[in-house]
Amino acid sequence: MSSILVGSAPDSWGVWFPDDPQQTPYTRFLDEVAESGYRWIELGPYGYLPTDPVRLADELAARSLKLSAGTVFEHLHQDDSWSAVWKQIEDVAKLTAAVGGKHVVVIPEMWRDPSTGAVLEERTLTPEQWRKKTQGMNDLGRAMYEKYGVRAQYHPHADSHVDTEENVYRFLDGTDAEHVNLCLDTGHISYCGGDNIAIIRRAPERIGYLHLKQVDPEVRAKVEAEDLPFGEAVKLGAMTEPPHGVPEMPPLLAEIDTLGIDVFAIVEQDMYPCHVDTPLPIATRTRNYLGACGIPSVRFS
Repeated sequence: MSSILVGSAPDSWGVWFPDDPQQTPYTRFLDEVAESGYRWIELGPYGYLPTDPVRLADELAARSLKLSAGTVFEHLHQDDSWSAVWKQIEDVAKLTAAVGGKHVVVIPEMWRDPSTGAVLEERTLTPEQWRKKTQGMNDLGRAMYEKYGVRAQYHPHADSHVDTEENVYRFLDGTDAEHVNLCLDTGHISYCGGDNIAIIRRAPERIGYLHLKQVDPEVRAKVEAEDLPFGEAVKLGAMTEPPHGVPEMPPLLAEIDTLGIDVFAIVEQDMYPCHVDTPLPIATRTRNYLGACGIPSVRFS
C-alpha cells in the first residue's frame, strides 16, 4: 500500500526569498504550519529558515515538525555553470541531510525575470544546451547522493526551459532514473497546459516527489493571451486554493495511490506577496480538504 505524506512549505506562506520585509517571519511560519495540521515542511529559499543545523533541528522539534526536502535552482545548460550550481547544492544538501531530509528539489532557472518580465535568454534550448542540462543533472544527482545521501527531484517550472508536458518527457528521456527523478508540481504542469495524470501514467517509475497546487483557469487564460510573466500571474491569483482550480485533486491522488509508492506531497500555493494573516486559514482549509478527498494513503504524519 502506498503512503502519500502530505506537508506544506514556506511558499504557501508567501515566501520566495531568504530575507524580504514583505514575508512572514520564519518563526511565525513554523508556528502556523504546525497549527494548521502539517508535520512535514521544506526548507524554502536557503537562508529563510536557520542554516545552523542544530538550531534548525531544535526549531523543528519544538513544533513536532520534520523536513522532507531542500530546494535549489539550476542553469546547467549554460557554459561554466557547474561550480555555481554545485555551491548551492553544497549548502542546501548538507543542511537538508543534517536534519533528516532525504530529497533536494531542483528547479530550472527561468528564462525571463518573474517580476519585470525582462527576457534573460532564449525561450528554447538548442540540442547542445539540452544535452548539457540533462547530462549535468545526471552528474549533479549522482554527486549529491554520493556525498550527502539526498535524492534529486527535478521540478518543471513555468517560464523555464522544462515547462510543458512535451519538455518534461524530453527531460526524463535524457536523464537517468538512478540519479534524477521528477518532482511533479501539479500546478506548474497545468499552468503550462500539461496533463498531470498522463505524465504519471507515462512515467510512473519517475515520480519521486509531488508538489500539490491548483491553477485558476481564468487567470491562466489571461496569462496565455497576454504572455504575462510568472510573477505577474501569481499576483493575479494564478495559483488558487483547492478545490477551486485545476487539476482536480481526488483523481490525481487516486492515480498516485495506484503506484503503490511512498511519496511526499508538499502543498504549495504561490502567493508572493501576501498579507501575513492570509496563509494560515488557507493552509488549514487545504489540509482539511486533502484529508477529505477519500484517498486512504493520504497521511499527514
